[in-house]
Parts: sequence; C-alpha cells; structure tokens
Amino acid sequence: MIWVPICLGVFKVSVLGAAIFLSLKSHRDGEREQQKEREERPGEGTTGPEAVILPE
Repeated sequence: MIWVPICLGVFKVSVLGAAIFLSLKSHRDGEREQQKEREERPGEGTTGPEAVILPE
C-alpha cells in the first residue's frame, strides 16, 4: 500500500506543473497580444504635430 501516496504525489506534482505551465503560457500570450496592439496603433500616446489621429 505504499504505492498510494507515491501515485498521489506524482499526480499532485503533475497537476501543479501543468497549472504553472499554462499560467505562464497565458501570461506570455497576453503580453504578445498587447505588443501587437501597440504596434498596430503607433500614434497612441503622442502629442503635438507628429500625433496621428485614428478614427474610432
């Protein structure tokens, strides 16, 4: 019966590892999406004659 805690421990580590992996992947994908949005709207945040007026 020593195999029960071993199997549950392996399962626990697997679930925690998958959760950490997916959270890091989600965070990285969100940053990439924000970067793409910033590249698509280059005039945002600028003022003065070089500012680009974008229709909304």
